Amino acid sequence: MSTFGLIFCLLPLFFGAAFPAFLAPITTDLSSKRYMLRIYLKAPPQPANLVLDLGASFSTLVYCSRSHDSSFGSTSCKARYDSPGPGCSSDSLAMPVTDGRNPGQLGVIPGFVFACGNRSLLKGLVKGAAGLAGLGRSNLSIPAQVSSFSSDNLVFALCLSGSPSAPGVAFFGSGGPYYFLPEIDLSKYLNYTPLLSNPAGSTVINYSNPSNEYFIGLTAINVNGKAVEFNQTLLSHGGTKLSTVTPYTTLHSTIYRALTEAFVNESAALNLTVTQPVKPFNVCYNAEEVMITRIGPAVPTVDFVLQDDDDDVIWRIFGWNSMVRIFRDGVDVYCLGFLDGGPNPKSTVVIGGHQMDDNLLQFDLESNRLGFSSSLLVHGTMCANFNFTTNNNLR
Repeated sequence: MSTFGLIFCLLPLFFGAAFPAFLAPITTDLSSKRYMLRIYLKAPPQPANLVLDLGASFSTLVYCSRSHDSSFGSTSCKARYDSPGPGCSSDSLAMPVTDGRNPGQLGVIPGFVFACGNRSLLKGLVKGAAGLAGLGRSNLSIPAQVSSFSSDNLVFALCLSGSPSAPGVAFFGSGGPYYFLPEIDLSKYLNYTPLLSNPAGSTVINYSNPSNEYFIGLTAINVNGKAVEFNQTLLSHGGTKLSTVTPYTTLHSTIYRALTEAFVNESAALNLTVTQPVKPFNVCYNAEEVMITRIGPAVPTVDFVLQDDDDDVIWRIFGWNSMVRIFRDGVDVYCLGFLDGGPNPKSTVVIGGHQMDDNLLQFDLESNRLGFSSSLLVHGTMCANFNFTTNNNLR
């Protein structure tokens, strides 16, 4: 028996009735602001980077190997997709097991189903990516396939790193603990808001066909604790979506204008003066005028006020996640990292990657809720602080 197969056979012996949780590093492609999930494919395992797409129904490989895939292009395989593509492939996927503190040895999820892409898929991928990692609401997503193999706990968590060099991490099949240096269990700092299958009042998505994407109930936006004035009914048309393939949060034009106006007014009280904007942003400040703190540039806070069963909860966005530094061609500015999504967007608000950096997000599909930490910098850590030192006792 191969070593790879032996690892799979031994997993139940080491974990008993409780199957393991898995993890994977998440790196950031700085040029495109896309995130890459590092996993292992085939036997023996070979490392591969897949572009992380939170809302995708299934994972896609650019090239599928016919020699390894007995189900390549089969009718039964295609039938498992909502929209059959050029074919699909069953392959071995492996990730390190984890106790929430460290990665252990590789654990295998056999017969993992991928879609088979073609060269056209390359146009939407980061250079060097082997395909797309789908984490959406589907029985073919990575969380669902891992859960069906490893546990009854359909939950996963993402911690996207704001560091230009150190990776973040994804946890699959684990509701916690999530330990980050210096020995902080971030599962204890989560607030919760319901996950919505479809945005309330949506004219875009049919309720008989639930979306594979993740929506939350945004009820208001505050700047420095003061409500941003706009027509609140806009929030119920198209909803508020979470997206890892959208670099910066985009908002309906009406909401965007109200947010930026409120932000500029509150910034003036901090003696910050708007300067020449740098595309794609519209509100920028000279970097030399902006004070830096442990939670990023000292600028007004932006609060997303979210639904909760008992009361509203607040996802607070500090300068680290609200501002983007641009330093090029003699220009050195901090710009407000929100974009105008136009007057008729599919989703009224799309929360993008920059606003999710260094926040722990837990997608609990059993309880149908999103757990969110707000900025980890407040707790003295960040997503780059997961300890990737391998613990060989975890098998």
